[in-house]
Amino acid sequence: MVLTFEIFRFDPEHDAEPRYQTYRVSADPTERILDCLNRIKWEQDGSLSFRMSCGHGVCGSDAVRINGRCALACQKLVKDVAENQPVRVEPLPSFRVLKDLVVDLEPFFEKVHWVKPYLLGSPEVPEKERLQDPEERKKLDHVIRCILCACCVASCPVAAENERFLGPAPLVWAFRYIFDTRDKERKNRLRAVDTPDGAWGCRNHFECTRVCPKEIPVTKSINIIKREIEKVLR
Repeated sequence: MVLTFEIFRFDPEHDAEPRYQTYRVSADPTERILDCLNRIKWEQDGSLSFRMSCGHGVCGSDAVRINGRCALACQKLVKDVAENQPVRVEPLPSFRVLKDLVVDLEPFFEKVHWVKPYLLGSPEVPEKERLQDPEERKKLDHVIRCILCACCVASCPVAAENERFLGPAPLVWAFRYIFDTRDKERKNRLRAVDTPDGAWGCRNHFECTRVCPKEIPVTKSINIIKREIEKVLR
């Protein structure tokens, strides 16, 4: 099978405007879009830039927009896009392009860091580990799958309009610790996201949920945070 790709190209250091470059690649239906990108870079154009690491949907580094939908290039298969050619591959929207398909994710990770994505326990050092009931642990089963690929933020209409909005993934990480029974800063965490640019910035477009490669119910999780704010802080 031969696929035609239209790939976004832009080097801010040399290009005045972005452009799309066309490539043709032979691939099997069960191969990944990442395989095609590698083939283009290795066999046709070594100047093409994109991120990749594990290649197995664990690291999240190869997130791009494929035919208008944000996804991991290592998860999207050739057979998924073969009927919609040319296959257009673009960088994640809402982020500054560093080169071609590589975007600046520093603002994204700064917001994740801002929610303090780690346990804040009591000052006293316990003699034994801090235990958690299995039923309490189940509350976190969905959100702990987040791999910080930023597909959700790139797809979010609110994030596209308001750069101050905390965004879906940071709110998912806030959920992770708000509802962890071992954490001792629950109220402070809720207060932190109880703002127009925090949990209340979400307008329930559900785009984050649709594109999440780990099928996390992102919008539902944010709405649960809103209800918890109403319950605990109001």
